[in-house]
Amino acid sequence: MKQVPHKIIISRTDSIGDVVLTLPVAAVLKKHFPDIKIAFLGKAYTKPVINACHYIDEFIDIDDFMRSPAKVMGGAPDAILHVLPSLVVARRARQLRIPLRIGTSNRWYHWLTCNRLVFFTRRRSSLHEAQLNLKPLRALGINAKLSLEKLGTLYGLDKLQPLPEQFAALLQGDKYNLILHPKSQGNGREWGIPNFIGLIRLLDKNRYRIFISGTQKERPLMQALFDEAGDCVTDITGRMTLGEFISFIARADGLVASGTGPLHLAAALGRDALGIFPPISPVHPGRWAPLGPGAQVFVLNKSCSDCRNSGACHCIGEVSPQWLKEALDKKNTITR
Repeated sequence: MKQVPHKIIISRTDSIGDVVLTLPVAAVLKKHFPDIKIAFLGKAYTKPVINACHYIDEFIDIDDFMRSPAKVMGGAPDAILHVLPSLVVARRARQLRIPLRIGTSNRWYHWLTCNRLVFFTRRRSSLHEAQLNLKPLRALGINAKLSLEKLGTLYGLDKLQPLPEQFAALLQGDKYNLILHPKSQGNGREWGIPNFIGLIRLLDKNRYRIFISGTQKERPLMQALFDEAGDCVTDITGRMTLGEFISFIARADGLVASGTGPLHLAAALGRDALGIFPPISPVHPGRWAPLGPGAQVFVLNKSCSDCRNSGACHCIGEVSPQWLKEALDKKNTITR
């Protein structure tokens, strides 16, 4: 007999892209248990993503969770779903005596801290990350086997904050507003600044309005791009909060990046999301492709092993700017 939770915590305390690909878990929970209240446990900087999702009722900061009693909409949670295994979170959930604690059997500490284990492994799976995130729901009697197309419709990112006029004014209705996001804060393989420069050179400036995004810390790492592109691009690095940037992506037409958080946000918001990936497991698009109606991936059809353990990756660097240009021109239906 399946146990019906009333107040549940979804735990995923890593980066923005991972959080975005976990949002369909909340959608599936709401479908099966319409009255359920859902809190999302994550790092503070991902809160704007959660606030934008109508499937989730509340955000819990990991720091607050570790030092204070957990609450979901004012009441004690009766379940926690460890989507991302974490030893400290699992121990804390047990210490808080959350009645139902669900985790993968593939982590030794879950055998000591969880009382409902689900048998599956991510390491050698051929499934996409968003599909793997649904596996722990089997502990609640939910055996959701959803296609990638269906998952790409289950983000619920429609509670966007208003875009300040100073940023809305940057967008042009008679051009395709394209965001290029060259860096990844060191969290993944990058296409490389020379390739982004090459793409900028290829794009018709009469048809494209090009923005360069990134954090303020990443700005110096992109100086060569700004020196080369000059007035052909608009620099928005470090100018917006994450909430504002989400709203800006939603108002733009497309975004180009490697497998970063902004790429997954663009796909989740229904924008054209062009992702550049290496053909290396487990960071290949079979596991981490953006999901959404406008998502498209670019990866070489080859077997690669010589740069598996290297920060530099010639496999992703060999994806040609011309390939991206041709795909963008097909998507760009804006006429002047």
